[in-house]
Amino acid sequence: MFSGIVETTSTVIRTEKMNQASRLWVKRPTFFDDIKIGDSICVNGVCLTVEAFDQNEMQFCLGLETLTLLSKSLPFWEKFPLNLERSLKFGDRVHGHLVTGHVDESAKIAVSEANGDVWDLAVETSPELAKHFWQKGSACVNGVSLTINKIENCFIFFCLIPETLKVTNLQYFKKGDYVNLESDYLAKAYIRAQGNN
Repeated sequence: MFSGIVETTSTVIRTEKMNQASRLWVKRPTFFDDIKIGDSICVNGVCLTVEAFDQNEMQFCLGLETLTLLSKSLPFWEKFPLNLERSLKFGDRVHGHLVTGHVDESAKIAVSEANGDVWDLAVETSPELAKHFWQKGSACVNGVSLTINKIENCFIFFCLIPETLKVTNLQYFKKGDYVNLESDYLAKAYIRAQGNN
């Protein structure tokens, strides 16, 4: 479980295609000094398990389901820095919202532009997923916890403050690019309980 508060950004060192999977090596931040094999790290909003690591890199494996789901957003992983967050510790403050790292969709950016000192960002989601979002609710975009400003049909609008732009990779994404989108897991549970899968 994560908070959606990105700790740092990093870069892909290399990738390797496997049979029905892909291996990923990411540059290890120097202050990630408490990680161990089996730990969960949120990489661009995706919960990945540490398979191996050394002083310079961390190794992960992406299975077929993950590769299929992220097929539109994965090309941007090597193009732009990656957002990273280590898993939460019980007793810590949760400054964003509870994020599982189970991405729902690769969402297309519809708006990404400056608006005075802030940045307007909007993503387009599927009609099926759109019902999981509401004004002033939470969403996770590339691992970043964001508050929803408004919703128009299948378009979700956010306002990014300068601090968010500075510490995340969202500053690099433009209209037409794809990001990883996760809805609030409490909304998923409620909708499923109502019989609306």
